[in-house]
Amino acid sequence: MNATFRQLRLFLALAEHGSITAAAKACHVTQPTVSMQLRELADTVGLPLYEQIGKRLHLTEAGETLARTAQAMLEQWREFEQDINAMKGLEQGRLRVALVSTAKYFVPRLLGSFCAQHPNIEISLEILNRDGVVARLRENRDDLYIMSMPPESLELEQHAFLHNPLVLIAPAAHPLQGRQLELTELQAERFILRERGSGTRLAGDAYFAQCGFVPAVRLELGSNEAIKQAVSGGLGLAVISRHALAARPEDDQLTVLDVAGFPLQSHWFTLYPRGKKLSPIAAVFLEHLQQSAAEWSERRESGV
Repeated sequence: MNATFRQLRLFLALAEHGSITAAAKACHVTQPTVSMQLRELADTVGLPLYEQIGKRLHLTEAGETLARTAQAMLEQWREFEQDINAMKGLEQGRLRVALVSTAKYFVPRLLGSFCAQHPNIEISLEILNRDGVVARLRENRDDLYIMSMPPESLELEQHAFLHNPLVLIAPAAHPLQGRQLELTELQAERFILRERGSGTRLAGDAYFAQCGFVPAVRLELGSNEAIKQAVSGGLGLAVISRHALAARPEDDQLTVLDVAGFPLQSHWFTLYPRGKKLSPIAAVFLEHLQQSAAEWSERRESGV
């Protein structure tokens, strides 16, 4: 078979985005180019690679097999390129990191010094909900993954690099502010929760279940920003990562309640599949993340 890397990249874009139009946009080429290249690829394989059902394309069995093979081939080629660059004493290439949405509040800050030290490295950040990051992790589509609740169903290398305290927030000047509270005293309050499956929701639900507490849920939202706005507007209380709040919560018209058991203690992890060989760039970034996260956390706690 004489499939080209270009054809394989276009096919993987099709598999990810589910349409020729979206694949063309993602790869910065025209739709006719994608269609032609994929026809040639299907002719090379000798079997249909996808079929259209409704408005979305779905991979055939041959297409699924090709997608897995193409992903592995391109991954190995990227590792080869970075190994060669390391042998040449160069620092260039691409670092791909997928992270859950709450991590967007601090990961870009930690990238600043890394980019300054390694200006020729291109960094790609995929910011998704937890389920989206887990899906990419299963398919080994990135160099590293960042989340607070690693999936137990996968064999992973895990590196804790930052505390992730989960706090219970209320509108500023809430009647319960400034008091030491038991969780049972919140039974009459309404709660705004993250969507099911998010790390914050999983941790909060686990603690509530442990305490036998059933929150009265008013809303479920998939965005920390939406939750903060809803809480400041008086719609209810919420469990949220302290990293998603300003250094002074009152600046967002919020207050952190002093509730027994809170903050819930968890960590942020960098993850990758067990047995995966990290590229030189990913290995350097992993070390940098550990060091810079510790320094950033100290500055934040001291108010600097």
